Amino acid sequence: MNRLKLLGTTTLALLTGLTPAMAQVTALGEPEGQLTIVAWPGYVERGETDKAFDWVTKFEASSGCKVNVKTANTSDEMVALMNEGGFDLVTASGDASLRLVAGDRVQPINTDLIPSWKNVDERLQNAAWHTVDGVHYGVPYMWGPNVLMYNTDVFKEAPKSWSVVFEEQNLPDGKSNKGRVQAYDGPIHIADAAQYLMAHKPELKITSPYELNEEQYKAALDLLRGQRELVSRYWHDAFIQMDDFKNEGVVASGSWPFQVNLLKSEGLPIASTIPEEGATGWADTTMMHVDAKNPTCAYLWMEHTLSSNLQSDLAVWFGANPSVPAACTDGSGMSTKESCTANGMDDFDKIRFWTTPVSNCSQGEGACVPYYRWVSDYIGVIGGR
Repeated sequence: MNRLKLLGTTTLALLTGLTPAMAQVTALGEPEGQLTIVAWPGYVERGETDKAFDWVTKFEASSGCKVNVKTANTSDEMVALMNEGGFDLVTASGDASLRLVAGDRVQPINTDLIPSWKNVDERLQNAAWHTVDGVHYGVPYMWGPNVLMYNTDVFKEAPKSWSVVFEEQNLPDGKSNKGRVQAYDGPIHIADAAQYLMAHKPELKITSPYELNEEQYKAALDLLRGQRELVSRYWHDAFIQMDDFKNEGVVASGSWPFQVNLLKSEGLPIASTIPEEGATGWADTTMMHVDAKNPTCAYLWMEHTLSSNLQSDLAVWFGANPSVPAACTDGSGMSTKESCTANGMDDFDKIRFWTTPVSNCSQGEGACVPYYRWVSDYIGVIGGR
């Protein structure tokens, strides 16, 4: 079943004390000539990393809108940038999207102005991370799991458990994992620890890694404090993580398919897996700033992102899944039915997608630890407290 629940306006207001903005573009005008996007690494490519992957150049030529990109490495960084303003669009993950809605930083999307909306995966059209009280605040972009990336010279077989990054142990090469693993530099990593505990400490009765009572939350933090003794770096920059795997002796870490694919393309001994405990994941949405200065270019870009060719090539490039299912099979780009299956297209219901923790959860009003505590406490974990 889908692990995310629709958070209504009342719950959103608890996050920031604000209710969502209701302004909406009703018609498009002349393209403004440019737009600026806050995006995850690898999400908006113009052939500079690999000439085979370019979904910007033709858009700029056909629309007259020059695309400017500001890369962000964490959801918290994206929220901060959108709070500062000056951007038109953001590719927000589920642990940022509802915060942006609640904080009045993004505006409702008029899907009537996006002809290809009808092609979006039905599982995503009304997804909880961009839909509030029936109002859409974004256009689905892509989705996928957080994978365990590992060095195949050290692991002749794929690791069966996330324990290789959470608990001190000797790896198959006979050496300790201490100093050879990494962890994600973001408070949402607490959810990865909670998911691990779901399998290894069932007595905690965790049902969602994003809905943790005080006892469950403490157990997750304790696990992360132990992990602190193992990690060589808390990563947030995808390219620095890749360099660490190439040059700094890192052999295992939670990661994204993007890093895995690039390292493999360079001929390095890298692979990935989803261990037996399962995985958290992300379903990302293109959202429009409430004060976007280039709304027509923004809408033209959102329509462009749903083109089958872009979705097909993007899925191959990032090792993720398109938000337009036809991109897997219509031959418009590099994706095939087999590649989409390999990327987890059929595993949607098995992934626990990122979402923002709130205090009012399925365990009861005020029963769960809210996100602001996750932020402050994870800083403490990284700092050795």
